[in-house]
Amino acid sequence: MKKHFLLLVIYLSFISLGLPDSLLGAAWPAMYADLKVPVDYAGFISMIVAAGTVVSSLLSGKVIDRFGVPNVTTISVLLTAISLVGFSLSGSFIYLCLLAIPLGLGAGSVDAALNNYVALHYQARHMNWLHSFWGVGAAVGPMIMAGHLAAGNSWTKGYATVAWIQMGLVFVLVLSLPLWVKRRPTQKTTQKKSTTGLIGLVSTLPGLKEALFVFFCYCTIEASFGLWGASYLVFEKGYDTDQAARLTSLYFLGITVGRFLSGLLTAYFSNRQLVYLGQGIIGVGLILLLLPYFSTVIPGFLLIGLGCAPIFPSLLHETPINFGEKYSQVIMGFQMASAYVGITLMPFLFGKIATYTGHGFLVVFLGIFLVLIMVITRQMNKKTRIHTPAS
Repeated sequence: MKKHFLLLVIYLSFISLGLPDSLLGAAWPAMYADLKVPVDYAGFISMIVAAGTVVSSLLSGKVIDRFGVPNVTTISVLLTAISLVGFSLSGSFIYLCLLAIPLGLGAGSVDAALNNYVALHYQARHMNWLHSFWGVGAAVGPMIMAGHLAAGNSWTKGYATVAWIQMGLVFVLVLSLPLWVKRRPTQKTTQKKSTTGLIGLVSTLPGLKEALFVFFCYCTIEASFGLWGASYLVFEKGYDTDQAARLTSLYFLGITVGRFLSGLLTAYFSNRQLVYLGQGIIGVGLILLLLPYFSTVIPGFLLIGLGCAPIFPSLLHETPINFGEKYSQVIMGFQMASAYVGITLMPFLFGKIATYTGHGFLVVFLGIFLVLIMVITRQMNKKTRIHTPAS
C-alpha cells in the first residue's frame, strides 16, 4: 500500500512539472502586446527556462545523492510555484526573464530523479502513465489560460491560478515525506561507480551519442510545437487567441491520452516499437496541417500529440536496458540535459526563422527534425542491440 501511495505522489509531482510547461505558448499571443515586445521574444523566455533545466539536470546526480529524491522533489516544486507567483505579478519582460531562471532550475533535478526511479523500479506502463500525468498538467495549463482570456481577464490571472495549484501540490509533497523509502546503503556506492564523465561514457557505451541526439531532436519537436502552435493558428490560420489556446490544450491532451494508452500497449509492444509508432503518427499529423483545410487542423493537433506520447517515456524506460543500471542515473541526467538543450535552443531558433518565413514554416521545420529522429533512432537501436552492457 505504501508503494502505491508513493507512486501516486510521483504522478502528482509530474502534474506539477507539466503545468508551467505549456502556459507560455498558450498565453504568448496575448502576452507580447501587453509586454510591448516582438512576437519572437517568447523564445528568450523559453530558452532561459530550458537553460536552467539543463544546468540542474547535469548536476542532478550529485544533488540527489546529497539531499535525496523526496527533498529535491519538494523543493523543486516549491521553486516553480514561487516563480509562477512572480509571473502573475509581472508586467515587465525583463522581470519575466529573471523569473524564468528559478522556474527552469526547479525542473531539472526532479525530472531526472523521478524518471530514473521509475525506470529502475517500475514496469514500462508506469513510465508511460507517469508522463501521462505530465500531460495532464500540460493540458490543464492552456485550458486555465484560455478560460481567463475568454472571460476578458489578463494572462496574469492564468499564471496566478496555476501558481496556487502548484502551492497545493507542495503541501501534498510535504505530507508525503514519511512515505518515501529511505535510500539503500548501496546506493551511494553505486553512485560513485557511475560518476564517469559524459565524454568517457560516450566513448565507451555504443549508442549513447545517438541516444543524446534522439532526445535533442524529439524535444525540439515537442517544445517547438508547444510554444509556437498557438501562434501558428493565430498568424497563419486566423484563429482568435482564446481559440488558439484551446487547440494548444488539445495537443497536450493528445499527449496525455496517448501516454495512458501507451501504458496499456506495453503489454503488446516493446518500447522500441512504440517509439517507431509514435514517429509515424507525428508524420500523419504534420501532413494534415499542411493540407489547406480548416477541418484537418483539429485532427492534426491531436495526432501530433498522440504521436509524441510514447516516444519520451519509452526512450527513458530503455535507459537501464541499453546502458546498464550502474550508469542509469548519470545517463538519465545527461539525456534530460540533452533534451533541454533542444528545448532551449530550437524554439528560440524557430522564432527567429519565423520572422523571415512566417509561422507557416513551423510544419516544415518539425518535419525536418522528424526525419532526423527516425534515422538516428534506428542507428541507436542497432548499436545497443549489438552491445547491451551488464547492470
